Amino acid sequence: MNRSISKLLKGVVAAAASIALALPAAEAAEKKDFKVAWSIYVGWMPWGYAADTGIVKKWADKYGITIEVKQFNDYVESINQYTAGAFDAVTLTNMDAVSIPAAGGVDTTVVITGSASNGNDAIILKGKDKLEDIKGQTVNLVEFSVSHYLLARALESVKLAEKDVKGVNTSDADLASAYKTPDVTAVVTWKPIVSTILESPDAKNVFDSSSIPGEIIDMMVANTEVVKANPNFAKALAGIWYDTMKAMGEGTAAKEAMAKASGTDLKGYEEQLATTKLFSDPKDAVAFVTGAELKTTSEKVSTFLFDKALLGKDAKSPGAIGIEFPDKSVFGETGNVKLRFDATYMQAAADGKL
Repeated sequence: MNRSISKLLKGVVAAAASIALALPAAEAAEKKDFKVAWSIYVGWMPWGYAADTGIVKKWADKYGITIEVKQFNDYVESINQYTAGAFDAVTLTNMDAVSIPAAGGVDTTVVITGSASNGNDAIILKGKDKLEDIKGQTVNLVEFSVSHYLLARALESVKLAEKDVKGVNTSDADLASAYKTPDVTAVVTWKPIVSTILESPDAKNVFDSSSIPGEIIDMMVANTEVVKANPNFAKALAGIWYDTMKAMGEGTAAKEAMAKASGTDLKGYEEQLATTKLFSDPKDAVAFVTGAELKTTSEKVSTFLFDKALLGKDAKSPGAIGIEFPDKSVFGETGNVKLRFDATYMQAAADGKL
């Protein structure tokens, strides 16, 4: 999987914003053909499986549309392509939804709240078994990623701050091998890299995302104007997701296919699922997205992004980008709402009205 955000993110946001502003308004019109981008991660594998097995076509046909589902090997590139208007929808985390498309000026709607990390992301220390032992250490991680957010939240929990450690930006592709070197004593990363590192006898998981449940959310989002003009597209996305969730609950065939596509086996994929809160029941997804905790989480995430100057060069506060919730309340600037959590289509699935 790759949920990494490069150090070039600030430039990417600026470039994406200029591209987005230059796009013609035609995208907001009613249309028949749609493009969805996704990347490899335990909670997003269902989209690839749905495309491969005809579930996507089934729901697209139902609404008289076509949906092209494209896999990206580079997570950030998939988001950049969406932000630039080349795709109508994309899989990403809640944090990245704010820092890239929303910060880039693209009004985005969360159509499906698919899962939340519940142990997939972790802080690992070498030969130390308490989080407090991280003080003064050099920490290898992907800067500005959900790992960076996890570190900040973990430090906060033991009354430490980022100034108490030294972060070293490290590619996710290099983290497992880096851990094996003598100089690397602290790593923050995600599964399956976490599982690989923890195979070392001296590796200790001292904090993971199960301690901040519901804060790292994996979603399917779509351009708000596209959704408004084409609600059947959003309905189809919901139908696709919950049909695939049903397939995952019927034996092991679906999970075996997803495991293979993600480069592991059934055991490895189930090990990742074990630390993922998968919203397979639309009622659970609706309860989550309409709950009070999501508002608190969104404020925490926005504060982190503001502190890292990832809300855009003109951001004057953590609320510079407005985030709307299903009850229409807004965190931040009501005149600059760019991310909208919407329970409409998940609720339709729960009610059997897709």
